[in-house]
Amino acid sequence: MKKNDYQKLGVLGIILVALLIFQEYTGREKADFSDITFISKNTIPAKLSEFDPNDLDVKQWQKLGFSASQAAVILNYKKVVGGSFISRQQLKKCFAISEDQFSRLEQYILLPETGAGTYNSYRKAEKRTLSVPGAFNPDHLSRQEWQTMGFSEKQAAAILKYKQYLGGNFLSKEKFRECFIISDENYQKLAPYIILPEKTPASAKAFNNQKAAIRYFTFDPNAASADDWQRLGFSEKQAQTIISYRDKVLKGQFRTVEDLKKCFVVSPEKFEELKPYIRLNPATADSKDKMTYKIPQQEKTDFSKTDLNTITFRQLLEFGLDERSAGSIIGFRKKLGGFMNKQQILQTYNIDQELVQKLVNTAPLNTSDVPRYTLAEAPEEWLKNHPYFKYSADKIIFYRLSEPNEKKIWKFLKLKPEYEERMKWYLK
Repeated sequence: MKKNDYQKLGVLGIILVALLIFQEYTGREKADFSDITFISKNTIPAKLSEFDPNDLDVKQWQKLGFSASQAAVILNYKKVVGGSFISRQQLKKCFAISEDQFSRLEQYILLPETGAGTYNSYRKAEKRTLSVPGAFNPDHLSRQEWQTMGFSEKQAAAILKYKQYLGGNFLSKEKFRECFIISDENYQKLAPYIILPEKTPASAKAFNNQKAAIRYFTFDPNAASADDWQRLGFSEKQAQTIISYRDKVLKGQFRTVEDLKKCFVVSPEKFEELKPYIRLNPATADSKDKMTYKIPQQEKTDFSKTDLNTITFRQLLEFGLDERSAGSIIGFRKKLGGFMNKQQILQTYNIDQELVQKLVNTAPLNTSDVPRYTLAEAPEEWLKNHPYFKYSADKIIFYRLSEPNEKKIWKFLKLKPEYEERMKWYLK
C-alpha cells in the first residue's frame, strides 16, 4: 500500500474512536437534578430537644428551621438509604443539612453515632410512651413530674426552659403545642387533660409583657410627662388620657393623691402599686390621710440637677431644643429603656449637636433605674425590641436554652467589639 493509503486509514481510525467515545457518553442516562434547588441558610429555632429524625414529617422538619424544599430533600434521602436513618453520620451526609445546622442539632438526635447494627436496639431503648395520670396544668409541673409522665430528662428540662422563654407561663394550649418536642401524636394524648384555654388571651399576653418591663420610680404626677406615664406601665393612649384628665378636668394639677385614683384608666390595683412612689411636692396631709397639693409657682429648671434619664419634653424645649430634637431624644431614650452613657444622647438622629453637647455637659445622668438583665434572664420582648439587642435576639434565645455560660454565648454570637461593648451596658 502507498503511504497515502496508510494516512487515510489512520485518519479513519481516529474518526471511529471519536465516534465510539461520543456514543459512550451520550448513551448514558442523564441524572435527574430537577428536584435539586439551592437552599438559603435557615436559622434553627430555640425550641429544641431530643428527637428521632425517622419520626419527623415535612412540617416537623420545618419547625426545626428547614425550608419546605430542604424537608422534602431530607425525606427523599431517607428513602434512598433504605427508609430509615441508622446513624447520625448517615444523616449528616444529606446535602440539605449544612455543617452548621447539623452541629446545632447533633446533641438532640436519637440515633447512634455510627453503625447499622445498633439502630434498632437504640431506637427501642429511647422510644418513650406517655402516661397521663389525669388533668394537669403544664405551668405547674416540675421536671420530675414531666419525666414521670414519660419525657426524658433532657426533654423535661427543655419544656421548662421553653416555658421560661415564653415568660414563665404557657397561657394556652396553643402556646404549649408550639414547643418542638411536643409532637402531634403526643399533643393529641395530652390535650384532653390540659387545664388551659385553647387560645392565648390577648390581654394576658400584653399584661405579662408589660409587667416584666415596669420598673417603678418616685414621681410627681403633676410633673410627669406622657413618656413617664408609659414607663410606669400605661399605654400611650392611657398616658394621654391621664394628662388630659389632669390638665382639663382638674385644671392643671392633682391636688390630692386620691385624685389620681379617680381617673378611670387607673384601676384600683394599679393605684395601689403606684401609691408608694407618688410625691406631691410641696404637700401636707389632712385628717383623712390625703395629701393636698399647693399650686407651685412656675420656676426655671436647674439643669445641673436634672437627670438626663428623667428630663421631660417640656424641659428640653426650655433648654432651647426644637421639637424635633427633643422628640428624638425622648423617643430614643424610651426605646433603650434609659441612657447608660452620655455619648448615646449625642448619637441620636435629628438633633442639634452643638446644643445637645451643651446639655450633656451640664446635666447629670443617673442610670440606677435603667432595666438591666443577664443574657439568660432577659425577656424575649425586651431582646427583640431593644435597639442594641434586636438583631442578635433570635441567636441569644437559641444559644441560652442549651448553653447557660454567658461567656460561651458571646463567643457564639461573634459580634464586633464595639457592638458587644454597648450591649453589655444593659447587662448585669
